[in-house]
Amino acid sequence: MRGLGLLILCSLTVHSADPAASGVPVGKRPGPYSFLVATGAERGQQTCYICEQADKPTALVFTRLLTKPVGELLVQLDQESVARKGTGFKAWMTLLTNKADLDHLAKWSQENGLKNLPVGAFEDEDGPPSYKISKDVDVTVLLFVKEKVVANYSLKMDELTKPKMQEIRKSISKLFR
Repeated sequence: MRGLGLLILCSLTVHSADPAASGVPVGKRPGPYSFLVATGAERGQQTCYICEQADKPTALVFTRLLTKPVGELLVQLDQESVARKGTGFKAWMTLLTNKADLDHLAKWSQENGLKNLPVGAFEDEDGPPSYKISKDVDVTVLLFVKEKVVANYSLKMDELTKPKMQEIRKSISKLFR
């Protein structure tokens, strides 16, 4: 009976994740993961940008929803990648979904005016296991450099406001210190 009680306690602990703790914690290393890319030269291929980026400055967005605010955030990150060309900075978005629809994702990307920022899908709504993305969070933005997360924004969709987007964009400067 004690084993069953411990199992239930552990189960409750795992499922009651704090939204602020979604994703890789600050100071930790983001693990590699592959996702299906919907735009650009890698379209239709499983790709691991984490592997390519290594110690380079990076902005990674996980989202469960394709909304106007997500599109606006990605446009800002796209602009940052253009402004920081030559620095190794890269940003991309990974949609967490059970089934990837690359045509729909590519069309959404185009409708939102994304030019350089790749978008793709990870075919599991929970996301890559090592990332521990909370189910209570709609958008997780991880900024990392030198294989360490320097900022983690875990947001519900109504928290993805213009001021929050500006805060995220300003935080990118932390990647170049």
